[in-house]
Amino acid sequence: MQEVKKLDVPTKRGTVLNGVLFSSKNADTVLIAITGIHGNFYSNPFYYNIGDTMNAAGMDFIYAQTNDAFGQIQTYNVKTGNREVIGSWNEDFNFTEEDIEAYLDYAENAGYKHIILAGHSLGANKVIYYLSRNNDGGVEHFVLLSPANIGYLTSDVTENEKKFIKRQVENGDGGKMLPFPLLGWIACIANTAYQWVFDNILDNVHVEKDRDFSDVEKITHTGALVIGTYDNFTYGDPAGFLRNINEHMPTAKENKLIFLERTGHIYQQKEQELADKLSELIWDWRMEAEAKASNKE
Repeated sequence: MQEVKKLDVPTKRGTVLNGVLFSSKNADTVLIAITGIHGNFYSNPFYYNIGDTMNAAGMDFIYAQTNDAFGQIQTYNVKTGNREVIGSWNEDFNFTEEDIEAYLDYAENAGYKHIILAGHSLGANKVIYYLSRNNDGGVEHFVLLSPANIGYLTSDVTENEKKFIKRQVENGDGGKMLPFPLLGWIACIANTAYQWVFDNILDNVHVEKDRDFSDVEKITHTGALVIGTYDNFTYGDPAGFLRNINEHMPTAKENKLIFLERTGHIYQQKEQELADKLSELIWDWRMEAEAKASNKE
C-alpha cells in the first residue's frame, strides 16, 4: 500500500527543507530527486508520476525540495528555533552540498540498501556539484534530468542589469531586493543575482565542448542522463548537449542516455513515459547490485 507523507529534513545549518516521501511497504530502494528552481509539484507534475510508478514497482521516491523550489518557502531553523523564509529570492548556492547531504542522511538513516540520487534542471547541476566533491559510497547511481544550461538562462541579463547588481553588492546592499526580476522571472536579492551572473558554482554543463567541465570530469559514479528532444535551453540541440556532458565523464561508456521524443524541459505529455523509463532503469540497477552482492557471498 502506498503512503505519501511530508518530510522535514534539517540541514547542518539548522534550516529545515521540505520534501515528500512516496513510500511503498518494506522498500529497500529509493530515488531522491533534487528539484530545480521553481521546480515544485505545481510546475513539474511529473514528480507524481514518478512517485506512483516507483511505488507500484516496490520502490520509494523522495521529492526533495532545496532552497529554490518556490520563490518563497516558509520554514524554520532547528538550531535557533526561529522561522525562516527561504526560496529563489535569497538562495545561496554554497549550501548545495549540505542540502543534498540532508536528504542522503535521511535515506541512510531510514535503512535503504539502494540509494539513487537524481536532480532535475538546476537540481541536476547541484547533483553534479555534489558528486564531484563527494565520492559517496551511499549513492549507487545518479540520474541527471534535463541539466540547466546556465549560459543560456543568463544570456538575457543586460549589461545595465549586470552593472546594477555589481554596484548594489559592492555598496553593501547585497541583501536588498533588486528592482527588477532576474532573468525576467526571479525576484531576488542582489547577492543571489550576483551568484547567478558572476560567480555561479553550478555553471558546470555547457553546449560548447571546450568550456569548463571540471566538475563533470570528477564524477566516478555511473548513472543515466535524460532529456526531452524539444528542450529549448540547449540552442536547438538537446541530444548534442546531453552527449557532450556525458563525453566529459570518466564513466561515459557505462552511462545510459535517454532521449524522450517530442517533449521539452519538463516532459509535457510524456510524464508517464519518463516515470516508466526511470522505474525500469532503477529496477535493473537494483537487480544488478543484488546479483553482485550474491556473487561475492
